[in-house]
Amino acid sequence: MGLESEDDQKRTVKSSSPGSDVDPQTPVLRISQLDALELDTALEQLVWTQFSQCFHYCRPGLLTPLEPELRALLQLLLWRFTLYSNSATVGQSLLSLRYHNTLSTSPRYRPLSRRQKLGLALLTAGPRWLQERSYSLLQSLSSAASAVDSGFLQKGLRNSLTLVSSITQIASLINFLVFLRKGRHPVLAERIVGAQAAFSKPNVVRDVTYQYMNRELLWHGFAEFLIFLLPLINTRKLKAKVFSMVSGGDGTERKGSREEQGVWKECGLCGEWPTMPHTVGCRHVFCYYCIKTHSIADPDLTCPKCGAEAGQPEPLKMEVEMVAM
Repeated sequence: MGLESEDDQKRTVKSSSPGSDVDPQTPVLRISQLDALELDTALEQLVWTQFSQCFHYCRPGLLTPLEPELRALLQLLLWRFTLYSNSATVGQSLLSLRYHNTLSTSPRYRPLSRRQKLGLALLTAGPRWLQERSYSLLQSLSSAASAVDSGFLQKGLRNSLTLVSSITQIASLINFLVFLRKGRHPVLAERIVGAQAAFSKPNVVRDVTYQYMNRELLWHGFAEFLIFLLPLINTRKLKAKVFSMVSGGDGTERKGSREEQGVWKECGLCGEWPTMPHTVGCRHVFCYYCIKTHSIADPDLTCPKCGAEAGQPEPLKMEVEMVAM
């Protein structure tokens, strides 16, 4: 009886564990896997920024000689408290994902083994550290060798590192293309160690109400209508008419004499002193380049000051009277 009760307790614990009823073969969206990688990268950058701010008031360049090692150490610390403990990174935990051991033959979910977790950490942090430390390693190896063999050794090591880096980049590109095709293993290290992203919770179907859908459809339809209607409205002519209605005819007549005296002193479009002044049939003056560009852009151009229809730009002819003093 005691053994049967213990077996029943183990079964209940397994059945009540989160994600026990989730099929690891359920495909995970590609965008979710890529978002998890982006969140992990953002977390690493945030941790490095906070760590470097601790040495903000120290001597400049204090962390530069040891920056690759410190970055690798921080990455290993994150690995220890996230992936090693829960078989999931921070980005995967936020998106309800975790790693599944694809090397296991069991159809149920199996977490990663310690060897797989360690291999995933080394394949993630190791190449980055080696790439950042390659130059200093080549310098130290060449200095340790004799003067005759230093040049040959350094050249050979540089060519070897370049070849390995090229092969790794090509393999990563091929792996990413395969990921886009099949939706598994976005990173080459995951494919090597046999780690695959799977759901940690049952996939819940989203329930979108009809009220939300109607509101979104109405707003998008109204926005498309405005985008279609706005280019058909002559805003300059409408603005001029509204301005003339608001200002009134009497005020325009009273101010007419004063405006006529200084109308040629500023362009009706840019407000500056007219360069090569031209008119379009009304009493206002414009720069040649201002009125020409506006007339080319808008064939139905109207004067922005009085609202009159703009004709062909013509040079301004002025009569200057010399008064003897």
